Amino acid sequence: MLRTRFSEALKDALKSKNERVVHTVRLVMAALKDKDIAARPKGVTAIPDEEILQMMAGMVKQRRESIEMFEKGGRPELAKAEQEEIDIIQSFMPKQMDEAEQTAAIKAAIAQTGASSVKDMGKVMAVLKEKHAGQMDFSKASGLVKATLG
Repeated sequence: MLRTRFSEALKDALKSKNERVVHTVRLVMAALKDKDIAARPKGVTAIPDEEILQMMAGMVKQRRESIEMFEKGGRPELAKAEQEEIDIIQSFMPKQMDEAEQTAAIKAAIAQTGASSVKDMGKVMAVLKEKHAGQMDFSKASGLVKATLG
């Protein structure tokens, strides 16, 4: 379970005095706590790992956007720090699919849903998010789905 891995990683980082890992894992745990609190009115005490992976993918995406901005602004040291955070967050995530694996997963999802046009894109994306949470960049995947269906 991811929550256990976060706790263990935080303990290890505190013992080894690895400030970057401590900071990043604490950020992830704080975001997770926020998600748990937001889910309480729905009767959920702890969000499932699939939602945690989606949250972490969003955190990676935010940091990639920050890196782009820092590089444009001439702040390579901040871009480097963001990249280190991405690496730490991704260490908790499943291996990312390469382009060939993404294409195969998209074709399988299209076949499963019987999608025939771009109008069916939502069904395909829902299947991909359910089966491959944390394994693919869904913004890129949506472009591939659109190209395949279009």
